[in-house]
Amino acid sequence: MTSSVIHRVTTLDLAVRPIPWPFAEQRRAEIDTHFAEQQRERPQLWNGRVLLGRDPVFSDGHFAATYFETDFASFLAWRDWGFPDTAVFNGFGMGALRASDGAFVMGEMGQHTSNAGRIYFPSGTPDLDDVRDGALDIPGSVVRELEEETGLTAADYAADADWHCVVTGRAIAMMQILNLDMPGEAVRARIEANLAGQAEPELAAIHLVRGMSDLTPAMPRFVTAFVAQQFAAR
Repeated sequence: MTSSVIHRVTTLDLAVRPIPWPFAEQRRAEIDTHFAEQQRERPQLWNGRVLLGRDPVFSDGHFAATYFETDFASFLAWRDWGFPDTAVFNGFGMGALRASDGAFVMGEMGQHTSNAGRIYFPSGTPDLDDVRDGALDIPGSVVRELEEETGLTAADYAADADWHCVVTGRAIAMMQILNLDMPGEAVRARIEANLAGQAEPELAAIHLVRGMSDLTPAMPRFVTAFVAQQFAAR
């Protein structure tokens, strides 16, 4: 099991630069073949543009890194092949939904997605829509992904000021606790009602996590590490 390190920070400084990625250039044919195979299994997969990071630095409550643009096919191959370029990381924002009764609210990814069956907080690989003035806007990404996946908007929660950056292997999950003024079952019912109205929702189910016994192998290590720390602090 990959261990995790959690950094609590107050500021994110994530510059976006036009950096070439040798992995994507040198293994282009293999990458294209791999993506075609994945697309045959999940036709909804789209080879859009995404952002990956490099040169992460944590210092005095501050997280800095540089991001670059690539295609989703290259990202998927890099992930599926065990992260052969270790200079790169997948850094994304997550809205850690916390209900008024203390339950954490997570979604189970649908079978048509690239993370089918995995259970975690609303999130997504950053893309060009998340770039503002040459920097990656992770807070904006969290708001956008949360609304797209669950229907919840910024008016529905109060966001903590700090970010919990969970480093696990080549992933850095930047988690912000979002406090909802309703109990867990009510949150689940509201999200499920929203999903029922979507033509092709990303989420297949909503899970409530009230204690360590609710954690499952379908949850990534960065999620379980964060939740364990939160429960230990109570």
